[in-house]
Amino acid sequence: KLEMNDLPRLGVGLGFREPLKADIFLNQRSIDFLEITSDHFLDATPAKLDELNLLRDHFTLIPHSLDLSLGSAEGVDEAYLEKLAGLLYRVKPPWFTDHIAFTRSGGISIGHLAPLPFTREALDVLIRNIVRVREVIHTPLILENITYDIHFPFAEMSEAEFIRILLEETDCGMLLDVTNLYVNSVNFGIDWRDFLDAIPAERIVQVHFVGSRKHGSRLIDAHGDRTQSEIWNVFREVCVRCDIKGAVLERDEDFPDFGELASELETARSMISPDRVRI
Repeated sequence: KLEMNDLPRLGVGLGFREPLKADIFLNQRSIDFLEITSDHFLDATPAKLDELNLLRDHFTLIPHSLDLSLGSAEGVDEAYLEKLAGLLYRVKPPWFTDHIAFTRSGGISIGHLAPLPFTREALDVLIRNIVRVREVIHTPLILENITYDIHFPFAEMSEAEFIRILLEETDCGMLLDVTNLYVNSVNFGIDWRDFLDAIPAERIVQVHFVGSRKHGSRLIDAHGDRTQSEIWNVFREVCVRCDIKGAVLERDEDFPDFGELASELETARSMISPDRVRI
């Protein structure tokens, strides 16, 4: 059984991206840990392994995988699973993360995170695949909510109810992406507070945050913008409701001066652990 109290409190971290590498090492004091994209290291060259070792020697690393495809009806890709297990053995993280989604169907990669219908059948697929992952990997698995463009008309429950059942039946923790939650709430007219009311707050282990971007009449999670006040409001509410073990600024593009990123890390830190804000 996953005991949340047994997981370490990591603080506030940053998603590792190559363009930020020099700044990350120049500003180690402002970064409590790093989240790495697992897939970038699964078929690693010697140079990439050296980079991984360097990061591991200086930071706690949380691997975040993109292509485990836990929602695939045909099951998880065994070759991918073995490579991921090897990475986790090398890094020895306190937990690793992936998405409530699928990225492969019929053995073909679709190239993005696709949403699942909120049905009992989809839940059973997820649970079966998570059981298989745990047969190979014993590191705690933390699951992330994604953005989506459509509501399936045959859904049997809300997203929040779907996630609640999934977390309870798998004993997984949750990586709550507050930006994804806010984007979905605006695009579909859902109150994000109702979502938070419906999921088990004690299961939230980690948080992702970054700014959203307007695209026509909709919001998108482009991972390229400063976190807006509306998203900080969601973040703050999550901090009130649960004991977050780690929060990650997930910036992928349009990188500003590192001082701006450091400022966002401090804002997050002040909300998670007010007594630990750095001078």
